[in-house]
Amino acid sequence: MPETAARLREAAYALFEQQGYAATTVDQIAARAGVGRSTFFRAFGSKEDVIFPDHDALVARVAARLATLGSDPGAAPIGATEAARIVLEHYLAEGDLARARYRLTATVPTLRDREVSSTTGYRRLFRDALRTWTGEDPGDDLRAEVIAGSIVTAHNHVLRRWLREDLDDAGARAALDRALGLVLASVSAAVPGGAEGAGPGSGGGDGTTVVVLRSGATIEQVLPHLREALATDRPHGRPSPA
Repeated sequence: MPETAARLREAAYALFEQQGYAATTVDQIAARAGVGRSTFFRAFGSKEDVIFPDHDALVARVAARLATLGSDPGAAPIGATEAARIVLEHYLAEGDLARARYRLTATVPTLRDREVSSTTGYRRLFRDALRTWTGEDPGDDLRAEVIAGSIVTAHNHVLRRWLREDLDDAGARAALDRALGLVLASVSAAVPGGAEGAGPGSGGGDGTTVVVLRSGATIEQVLPHLREALATDRPHGRPSPA
Protein backbone atom coordinates (compact mmCIF):
# COMPACT_ATOMS: atom_id res chain seq x y z
CA MET A 1 0.00 0.00 0.00
CA PRO A 2 2.84 2.54 0.57
CA GLU A 3 3.74 2.37 -3.15
CA THR A 4 0.08 2.74 -4.13
CA ALA A 5 -0.33 5.71 -1.78
CA ALA A 6 2.75 7.33 -3.30
CA ARG A 7 1.33 6.88 -6.82
CA LEU A 8 -1.97 8.36 -5.73
CA ARG A 9 -0.23 11.38 -4.17
CA GLU A 10 1.83 11.92 -7.32
CA ALA A 11 -1.29 11.69 -9.50
CA ALA A 12 -3.25 14.03 -7.21
CA TYR A 13 -0.61 16.73 -7.15
CA ALA A 14 -0.17 16.57 -10.91
CA LEU A 15 -3.92 17.06 -11.39
CA PHE A 16 -4.08 19.81 -8.77
CA GLU A 17 -1.34 21.69 -10.64
CA GLN A 18 -3.03 21.17 -14.02
CA GLN A 19 -6.68 21.86 -13.28
CA GLY A 20 -6.91 23.09 -9.71
CA TYR A 21 -7.79 21.44 -6.42
CA ALA A 22 -11.56 22.04 -6.51
CA ALA A 23 -11.93 20.72 -10.09
CA THR A 24 -10.08 17.47 -9.34
CA THR A 25 -12.16 14.48 -8.27
CA VAL A 26 -11.24 11.31 -6.43
CA ASP A 27 -12.18 9.28 -9.53
CA GLN A 28 -9.75 11.31 -11.64
CA ILE A 29 -6.95 10.79 -9.15
CA ALA A 30 -7.58 7.05 -8.98
CA ALA A 31 -7.74 6.74 -12.77
CA ARG A 32 -4.49 8.63 -13.27
CA ALA A 33 -2.77 6.40 -10.70
CA GLY A 34 -4.14 3.31 -12.43
CA VAL A 35 -6.22 2.07 -9.50
CA GLY A 36 -9.89 1.91 -8.59
CA ARG A 37 -11.91 4.29 -6.42
CA SER A 38 -12.05 1.76 -3.57
CA THR A 39 -8.24 1.52 -3.57
CA PHE A 40 -8.04 5.29 -3.16
CA PHE A 41 -10.24 5.16 -0.06
CA ARG A 42 -8.22 2.33 1.41
CA ALA A 43 -5.18 4.60 1.21
CA PHE A 44 -6.80 7.94 2.08
CA GLY A 45 -9.97 8.93 3.85
CA SER A 46 -10.64 11.89 1.57
CA LYS A 47 -9.15 14.07 -1.15
CA GLU A 48 -7.94 16.45 1.57
CA ASP A 49 -6.05 13.61 3.25
CA VAL A 50 -3.88 13.29 0.14
CA ILE A 51 -2.52 16.73 1.00
CA PHE A 52 -1.88 15.95 4.68
CA PRO A 53 -1.18 12.20 4.63
CA ASP A 54 1.11 11.91 7.64
CA HIS A 55 -0.25 14.64 9.89
CA ASP A 56 -1.62 12.38 12.64
CA ALA A 57 1.57 10.32 12.81
CA LEU A 58 3.68 13.48 12.97
CA VAL A 59 1.57 14.93 15.79
CA ALA A 60 1.92 11.64 17.68
CA ARG A 61 5.72 11.79 17.40
CA VAL A 62 5.82 15.38 18.66
CA ALA A 63 3.44 14.56 21.50
CA ALA A 64 5.57 11.56 22.52
CA ARG A 65 8.68 13.76 22.76
CA LEU A 66 6.85 16.47 24.68
CA ALA A 67 5.45 13.86 27.08
CA THR A 68 8.99 13.33 28.38
CA LEU A 69 9.44 16.95 29.47
CA GLY A 70 9.93 17.55 33.16
CA SER A 71 10.30 20.55 35.42
CA ASP A 72 14.11 20.58 35.22
CA PRO A 73 15.19 24.05 33.95
CA GLY A 74 17.69 22.53 31.52
CA ALA A 75 15.84 19.46 30.25
CA ALA A 76 12.49 21.08 29.44
CA PRO A 77 13.70 23.63 26.85
CA ILE A 78 15.97 21.05 25.24
CA GLY A 79 13.03 18.67 24.89
CA ALA A 80 10.83 21.41 23.44
CA THR A 81 13.55 22.27 20.93
CA GLU A 82 13.89 18.64 19.86
CA ALA A 83 10.11 18.37 19.45
CA ALA A 84 10.11 21.38 17.11
CA ARG A 85 12.98 19.84 15.14
CA ILE A 86 10.88 16.71 14.54
CA VAL A 87 8.41 18.81 12.56
CA LEU A 88 11.07 20.59 10.53
CA GLU A 89 12.86 17.33 9.69
CA HIS A 90 9.56 15.85 8.49
CA TYR A 91 9.12 18.69 5.99
CA LEU A 92 12.74 18.50 4.86
CA ALA A 93 12.31 14.79 4.19
CA GLU A 94 9.20 15.50 2.07
CA GLY A 95 11.15 17.94 -0.10
CA ASP A 96 9.25 19.01 -3.23
CA LEU A 97 6.03 17.46 -1.93
CA ALA A 98 6.05 19.89 0.99
CA ARG A 99 6.62 22.82 -1.35
CA ALA A 100 3.77 21.70 -3.61
CA ARG A 101 1.51 21.55 -0.55
CA TYR A 102 2.63 25.06 0.40
CA ARG A 103 1.58 26.37 -3.01
CA LEU A 104 -1.79 24.66 -2.71
CA THR A 105 -2.57 25.85 0.81
CA ALA A 106 -1.75 29.40 -0.25
CA THR A 107 -4.56 29.34 -2.82
CA VAL A 108 -7.21 26.94 -1.44
CA PRO A 109 -9.09 28.35 1.60
CA THR A 110 -10.23 24.97 2.98
CA LEU A 111 -6.65 23.66 2.97
CA ARG A 112 -5.37 26.88 4.49
CA ASP A 113 -7.96 26.56 7.26
CA ARG A 114 -6.80 23.04 8.02
CA GLU A 115 -3.18 24.20 8.17
CA VAL A 116 -4.13 27.00 10.58
CA SER A 117 -5.98 24.46 12.71
CA SER A 118 -2.91 22.23 12.82
CA THR A 119 -0.78 25.19 13.94
CA THR A 120 -3.23 25.81 16.78
CA GLY A 121 -3.00 22.15 17.70
CA TYR A 122 0.80 22.27 17.89
CA ARG A 123 0.64 25.38 20.05
CA ARG A 124 -1.74 23.59 22.42
CA LEU A 125 0.55 20.54 22.58
CA PHE A 126 3.56 22.66 23.51
CA ARG A 127 1.59 24.74 26.02
CA ASP A 128 0.26 21.71 27.88
CA ALA A 129 3.71 20.11 28.03
CA LEU A 130 5.48 23.31 29.10
CA ARG A 131 3.26 23.73 32.15
CA THR A 132 5.56 21.27 33.89
CA TRP A 133 8.37 23.76 33.31
CA THR A 134 6.48 26.92 34.24
CA GLY A 135 4.67 25.36 37.19
CA GLU A 136 1.31 26.79 36.12
CA ASP A 137 -2.18 25.33 36.28
CA PRO A 138 -4.53 24.80 33.29
CA GLY A 139 -6.43 28.03 32.64
CA ASP A 140 -3.78 30.06 34.47
CA ASP A 141 -0.87 29.27 32.19
CA LEU A 142 0.08 32.53 30.49
CA ARG A 143 3.81 31.79 30.56
CA ALA A 144 3.38 28.36 28.98
CA GLU A 145 1.03 29.88 26.37
CA VAL A 146 3.50 32.62 25.44
CA ILE A 147 6.47 30.24 25.27
CA ALA A 148 4.53 27.72 23.17
CA GLY A 149 3.38 30.45 20.80
CA SER A 150 6.94 31.74 20.44
CA ILE A 151 8.30 28.26 19.67
CA VAL A 152 5.65 27.55 17.03
CA THR A 153 6.03 31.01 15.48
CA ALA A 154 9.82 30.66 15.31
CA HIS A 155 9.51 27.23 13.70
CA ASN A 156 6.94 28.38 11.15
CA HIS A 157 9.01 31.44 10.24
CA VAL A 158 11.99 29.22 9.41
CA LEU A 159 9.81 26.64 7.65
CA ARG A 160 8.24 29.27 5.38
CA ARG A 161 11.70 30.50 4.38
CA TRP A 162 12.65 26.95 3.43
CA LEU A 163 9.38 26.40 1.56
CA ARG A 164 10.07 29.56 -0.47
CA GLU A 165 13.57 28.17 -1.13
CA ASP A 166 15.24 31.08 0.66
CA LEU A 167 17.06 28.42 2.73
CA ASP A 168 18.48 25.02 1.88
CA ASP A 169 18.14 22.10 4.31
CA ALA A 170 21.31 22.89 6.26
CA GLY A 171 20.39 26.56 6.41
CA ALA A 172 16.92 25.73 7.74
CA ARG A 173 18.36 23.54 10.49
CA ALA A 174 20.81 26.25 11.52
CA ALA A 175 18.12 28.95 11.40
CA LEU A 176 15.78 26.89 13.59
CA ASP A 177 18.51 26.27 16.16
CA ARG A 178 19.30 29.98 16.20
CA ALA A 179 15.64 31.04 16.46
CA LEU A 180 14.74 28.58 19.22
CA GLY A 181 17.94 29.35 21.10
CA LEU A 182 17.03 33.03 21.20
CA VAL A 183 13.40 32.34 22.15
CA LEU A 184 14.22 29.98 25.00
CA ALA A 185 17.15 32.02 26.30
CA SER A 186 14.82 35.02 26.52
CA VAL A 187 12.03 33.20 28.35
CA SER A 188 14.17 31.09 30.70
CA ALA A 189 14.28 34.09 33.04
CA ALA A 190 10.51 33.94 33.44
CA VAL A 191 10.14 30.40 34.75
CA PRO A 192 10.91 28.78 38.09
CA GLY A 193 14.61 28.04 38.25
CA GLY A 194 15.42 30.85 35.82
CA ALA A 195 16.38 34.43 36.61
CA GLU A 196 12.92 35.29 37.94
CA GLY A 197 12.68 34.11 41.51
CA ALA A 198 16.46 33.80 41.72
CA GLY A 199 17.70 37.38 41.53
CA PRO A 200 18.24 39.87 44.35
CA GLY A 201 15.10 40.92 46.15
CA SER A 202 13.02 38.11 44.64
CA GLY A 203 12.96 35.92 47.70
CA GLY A 204 14.13 32.97 45.62
CA GLY A 205 17.77 32.72 46.63
CA ASP A 206 21.02 34.06 45.21
CA GLY A 207 22.44 33.71 41.75
CA THR A 208 21.06 33.22 38.29
CA THR A 209 20.29 30.08 36.31
CA VAL A 210 21.15 30.18 32.61
CA VAL A 211 19.77 27.51 30.28
CA VAL A 212 22.24 26.73 27.51
CA LEU A 213 20.97 25.46 24.15
CA ARG A 214 22.78 24.63 20.94
CA SER A 215 22.53 27.56 18.54
CA GLY A 216 23.91 28.53 15.17
CA ALA A 217 24.54 32.05 16.49
CA THR A 218 27.98 33.22 17.58
CA ILE A 219 28.69 34.04 21.21
CA GLU A 220 28.79 37.73 20.28
CA GLN A 221 25.23 37.45 18.89
CA VAL A 222 23.88 35.51 21.85
CA LEU A 223 25.39 37.50 24.73
CA PRO A 224 23.27 40.67 24.24
CA HIS A 225 20.09 38.58 24.38
CA LEU A 226 21.26 36.78 27.51
CA ARG A 227 22.15 40.06 29.19
CA GLU A 228 18.75 41.49 28.25
CA ALA A 229 16.93 38.43 29.63
CA LEU A 230 18.90 38.45 32.88
CA ALA A 231 18.38 42.19 33.29
CA THR A 232 14.59 41.84 33.43
CA ASP A 233 14.72 40.87 37.09
CA ARG A 234 17.22 43.51 38.24
CA PRO A 235 16.13 46.65 40.17
CA HIS A 236 15.70 49.64 37.83
CA GLY A 237 16.57 47.47 34.84
CA ARG A 238 20.32 47.35 35.65
CA PRO A 239 22.07 44.57 33.72
CA SER A 240 23.72 41.74 35.60
CA PRO A 241 27.53 41.72 35.65
CA ALA A 242 29.03 40.13 32.54
